[in-house]
Amino acid sequence: MRIYIGADHNGYGLKHQLKEYLSRGGYDVEDEGDDHLDPEDDFPQFASKVVMAMRASTDPEPRGILICGSGQGMCMAANRYKGIRASLCDTVQEAKLGRNDDDSNILCLPAKLIEQGQAEQVVMAWLETGFAGAARFKRRIAELDQLG
Repeated sequence: MRIYIGADHNGYGLKHQLKEYLSRGGYDVEDEGDDHLDPEDDFPQFASKVVMAMRASTDPEPRGILICGSGQGMCMAANRYKGIRASLCDTVQEAKLGRNDDDSNILCLPAKLIEQGQAEQVVMAWLETGFAGAARFKRRIAELDQLG
């Protein structure tokens, strides 16, 4: 599984910590920016880069991780793209439900509200939880793709 990760200035530090953590765990992680700390950058550009990289990926099930201060902006930006199901999670239970019920393909994290250890637990729960595939869940995902 290839994981595309991106963050604005608020998530820059946590992004690097998680990238190293995931790489040590054997995950294939591609950094979509920012490549330097820029206090003036804006989160939408990194959400877009991660989504575009996922769409261009040859991986059958690419995943994305987006990090900003609250996680809200990244989640809003990513969810504007058809086929993207970004979930904002700061607990293991939220991460598991986002994957199990909604087949979340992007995890958004709130850098200002989560410690590194908790972020690692949330990421692992999200990566290790499969999609249940229940008919009602598939129906709801199809309905999401018909919106807007």
